[in-house]
Amino acid sequence: MSEIYSIISGRVQMVMFRDFVCRKARLLAIVGTVRNLDDGTVEVVAQGDKAELEKFIDYLHKGSLFSQVDDVAVTWRESSTSLTHFRILF
Repeated sequence: MSEIYSIISGRVQMVMFRDFVCRKARLLAIVGTVRNLDDGTVEVVAQGDKAELEKFIDYLHKGSLFSQVDDVAVTWRESSTSLTHFRILF
């Protein structure tokens, strides 16, 4: 199983971005977390099949209807823990 750590910047808070990410992750059978950070960015940790994660990254670049994604920084890494579902952290 592959894992990505991503920071998304732009207009990505208060625009249903986390919900969008969660729905797309579940659609692709990806597990992990999404949360807003204090600096206005969004953090995503996602685990799954590499091909599905690549599709997921494309969705991160697109964003929700009201978002404006400026940058998606992605780091591929080894999974340190095994997650069981995708959820929004508050």
